[in-house]
Amino acid sequence: MNVTLTGATGLIGTKLVRALRDRGDEVTVLSRSPERAKEKLGVAAVAWDLLTEPAPAEALRGRDAVVHLAGEPVAQRWNAKVKQAILESRETGTRHLVQGLAAVGAEGPRTLVSSSAVGYYGKRGGETLPESTPAGDDFLARVCVTWEREADAAGPLGVRVVKIRTGVVLDAGGGALKTMLPPFKLGVGGPVAGGRQYLPWIHVDDLVGLYLRALDDDGWQGAYNGSAPTPVTNKDFSRALGRALHRPAVAPVPGAALRLLYGDMAEIVTEGQRAVPDRALAGGFAFAHPNLDEALADTLG
Repeated sequence: MNVTLTGATGLIGTKLVRALRDRGDEVTVLSRSPERAKEKLGVAAVAWDLLTEPAPAEALRGRDAVVHLAGEPVAQRWNAKVKQAILESRETGTRHLVQGLAAVGAEGPRTLVSSSAVGYYGKRGGETLPESTPAGDDFLARVCVTWEREADAAGPLGVRVVKIRTGVVLDAGGGALKTMLPPFKLGVGGPVAGGRQYLPWIHVDDLVGLYLRALDDDGWQGAYNGSAPTPVTNKDFSRALGRALHRPAVAPVPGAALRLLYGDMAEIVTEGQRAVPDRALAGGFAFAHPNLDEALADTLG
């Protein structure tokens, strides 16, 4: 398979590129810094500024599929400027990607796998959230709705569109877990904002596996939750991480402290979503790491 990726130098993209190459696929990446991407990933790289122009035809023509991971990082202190960048990178960037697909037509990819997030569902407490759940109405939910709408615009072009609503990715080298590790290693980690909110976690290898399955299986279409079958509360996650590190995990972290540090972005941690991967399971996907204790042991081992 010939696959083009955006956002390929990030946590998920790096591992997905490696997995694709390991199985013999040809990979091209689109990047603002193609020389840096080529050096880091060892694959062909083409320059693209997702905010200013359609995706270039040379990176799409003759390819079987495109994976769209690019977007302004959500995990930073939010202010008006940052929130606009988060939205614009996903709305305009995805629109420009689809414009590139339209320009190459039948000579281009017939599959688009686009990242999204479980933030699509908004603040739902302990409600179980399969993919059929309606969207929420907070900032991140509105971003996800817009993001997915732009990806779906590829459908009328004859492109099969799959959207992976990603949860909290477990990887010791990046993402949320890397941020959590220092206090837990010091024995001062613990549940956040009372710990009753759900944390829709997924091992990074399973997330990569979902992307591969979405690329390979023509029967997959629409939204899929990129989360493990067993979401846990923040308190239970903290206890499991403490067990994995052989450290106590009882020091509470007040929600007010997170809001002081991160502003509105803190709601991602203090609210959470109880997302479940009903469609992936129904589609025959077998999670390699469905158990949190085992997943953490594998990640940190």
